[in-house]
Amino acid sequence: MFDTPVGVCAIAWGERGIVGVALPSGGEGVMRAQMRRRFPDARESEPPGHVTEAIARIRALLAGERDDLTSIELDFDGVSEFHRRVFAAARAIPPGETLTYGELAKQLGDPGAARAVGQAMGANPFPIIVPCHRVLAASGKTGGFSAPGGATTKMKMLTIERAQPGEAPTLFPNLPLAAPPRRSSSPPRRRR
Repeated sequence: MFDTPVGVCAIAWGERGIVGVALPSGGEGVMRAQMRRRFPDARESEPPGHVTEAIARIRALLAGERDDLTSIELDFDGVSEFHRRVFAAARAIPPGETLTYGELAKQLGDPGAARAVGQAMGANPFPIIVPCHRVLAASGKTGGFSAPGGATTKMKMLTIERAQPGEAPTLFPNLPLAAPPRRSSSPPRRRR
């Protein structure tokens, strides 16, 4: 586990690279339990040099520095070929830029695979390093985000990167982005 400007994150690694990253979620105890569920054979230890460097780069990115993190080695053992292709395409999106699920599907040569791209992003074991927060729904809407905090966390990360979803420049490019308020699932109350 390691501190970042947005909270405590966690990282797990193996001989072939990083096997997982976790975004902040409810404090160290919750994070530790989450990582134990995901990686039951892992044990806490001091990270080797390449992982220490990855942590430093993640911290810097979450502090607003530009770094695409593409040179960080990932261990794709158990990751399907389609998900690997989606993750590689997502890693090519520079900080501060976004694509839609449909645009990513087109880049993969399968324009009808937007939903499958979204499912791959939802199963991303390497958030931040594979920047699923840079992939939006059609028309620049936030879309889903499986990390704690959902769309709000996604928008915070895009704000840190000074991203402006959509192609048109905005009048106030330095204002923070905001996720739309959640809709209530209950029907509106009738007044009598």
